[in-house]
Parts: sequence; C-alpha cells; structure tokens
Amino acid sequence: MGNTQTHFGMVRGSELLEHWRFATVRDSTADQLGAALRNLLDLRGYGFGDLDASIVSSTVPHLEPEWTAMARRYLGHEMIVVGPGLRTGLAIRYDNPREVGADRLVNAVALRERFGGPAVCVDFGTATTFDVLSPEGDYIGGSLMTGMEISLDALSERGARLPKVELAPPKTVLAKNTIDAIRSGVVFGYAGAVDAILRRLYDELGGRMPVVATGGLSSLVVPYTEEIEEIDDLLTLTGLRLLHERNA
Repeated sequence: MGNTQTHFGMVRGSELLEHWRFATVRDSTADQLGAALRNLLDLRGYGFGDLDASIVSSTVPHLEPEWTAMARRYLGHEMIVVGPGLRTGLAIRYDNPREVGADRLVNAVALRERFGGPAVCVDFGTATTFDVLSPEGDYIGGSLMTGMEISLDALSERGARLPKVELAPPKTVLAKNTIDAIRSGVVFGYAGAVDAILRRLYDELGGRMPVVATGGLSSLVVPYTEEIEEIDDLLTLTGLRLLHERNA
C-alpha cells in the first residue's frame, strides 16, 4: 500500500494468480477496503473463502489498522504487517534498521532472492527510492528523491501560470508548447537524475551491478534511462510472498 496506489496480488504457492492496482484512499475504513477487495476477487471468480492468509506492507501507517481489521472481519484471520520484528532473512546494515520503510524492505527481500548481491532496486512511486544490496546480499542503504507527481503538483501550485499536466511520454526534448515542455523537463530530467545517482553509487561501491526498476511510474521513465536494465512490476508482491513464507 503506497501513498498513491495500492497493489494487491493473490498467490497460490509461489504462483501469482492475479494482481490489481487501485488508488489509495487515505480515509478508507475496514468495511470499504473489504468491499473493494471483494469486488476485485469477484472480477476473476474468487471470493473471501479462497484466501487463507494475508500480508500487508504500508507507507500509510494510519491505514494499517483498517487493513488488519478488514482481515479479521472478512477473511477470518490475522494479517501479517511488515515492520520491525519480522523475519526477513536479510541483514540490515543501516544506522537505525527501524527507519527502513516497509516498501523498501520488501523490495530488498525480493532483490536478494533474485540476485543475491550486489544489486539495486529503483522504485518509482510517490517518492523515488534507491535500495542497494552488498555483494554479500546485505541491505546497506540507498537514496531517496521526490517522485515525479509531487514535482508536477509543486510546479502547478507554485507557478501561477503553469497548468497541471498529466504525466505522459514526452515527444521531444525541444517542446513547442507549455504542456509538452513540462513533460519534457520532468520525464527527461528524472531519467537523467536517476542515471546520475546510479553512477555515483557505482563509484562509491566499486563497480556496476544489476539494476531493476519497479513501481507505478517505472514504465514512463525507464525507457529514457541508460543505467536501468529492466522493469519488474511484480517485485514488491514477490517480496511480500517471501516474507509471508518466512513468518507464517
């Protein structure tokens, strides 16, 4: 559950059967979340009875109790919440391990399962986060910058004559109107910033390493980067599955 979108997946064993994205509504109640979940399941012919366990990773802390209450009320079990005390199978080399966001931790778990180490995950969401594994597969930190949507909102709010623009692939760097100029600056600017941070990481860590992107905005930016090798839209769901297996 991110600040902008919630990504929900249904798993049998190690197989992802279905997954959906919907907008995160910050004032949702447990009953509203239950209704949304029921509707998603119904779209594919499933129901609450098909779910015998659940886990949530959240960057919106006040919604966590609503999700866990939903699970108790409608699914009949306790939902696991990603946070301190969970068994991750991952050594966290951070000044204060409790400061590592749940989403960053989940991505790191999936990254380690796939690559061992070293490796980097770039998550394009409300914030753009960079999470790094050492050659030994330890989580050693990363970097964080504002997301593109936050920058667009700030631009339209602080620039009286600038319109609010929907994110879309830019046609060219050299734009002929204000909307295309904003898209050009934001998308190409973020692609360049992401590449610059990755290159500095390489310099600090002594060489290149696999880089995987995830998050709702990854498909918009990654085609214009030079350092990101692939997009894995399901990386976070994979990490959640792994964490559930280790804590069920």
